[in-house]
Amino acid sequence: MLIAEDLLLLLLYDDETGKPLTGSPGLDYALAGAVVVELTLLGKVDITGPGEEVKEGRLKIADASPTGDPLLDARLAFLAEKAGKKPKDVMGKLSKKLRDEVLQRLAQRGILEADESKVLGLFPVTRWPAKDAQHEGDLRAALGNVLKLGTQPDERTGALIALLSALNVVPKVITDAVDRKELKRRAKEIADSDWAASAVRRAVQDMQAAVTAAIVASSTAAASSSS
Repeated sequence: MLIAEDLLLLLLYDDETGKPLTGSPGLDYALAGAVVVELTLLGKVDITGPGEEVKEGRLKIADASPTGDPLLDARLAFLAEKAGKKPKDVMGKLSKKLRDEVLQRLAQRGILEADESKVLGLFPVTRWPAKDAQHEGDLRAALGNVLKLGTQPDERTGALIALLSALNVVPKVITDAVDRKELKRRAKEIADSDWAASAVRRAVQDMQAAVTAAIVASSTAAASSSS
């Protein structure tokens, strides 16, 4: 399973209604961020640090060879054309059609199912309720161990928690925690800690910033249009 698949279907969609627990563009930017982090974990993509020839905080392709996964390879090819750009400046285009592609992959694996209906009998809508919840249960248990029991996360779990924290949905995912504020504090602590190699931490931090900026921009635009 890709980090983006875990993030979308198993964490950010309600099992009963198939509706997302958070809206756009934050969700779509988080998915794109998950892809960048995945490619960083695979050694394909990096974010430049201090003292490098390219300015700090820019996209860098470390290995352009295919991963063998069509979704990742298409995004790797896109990022190769954007080398030297700031990650936040490519997230919009990187996220294009990504959610639909991930949903279709999950449906093909029998984890989700497409429930097509019409609102008011006129407007077509597709919901994605869970069909097989085994992986989601295992994943929630792993997140609970880290967030509630204090175990050390591996890189993939740490990345998921950091992205969930940026979306401010951790209490919606771990619903049996007594203290929601402590849960959010713990998630932020993990996001900011040394749970991964420096290249992965840089990628996660940049993805967090891009997701947060997208949410703020969307909220500002909504407030302006309603005033």
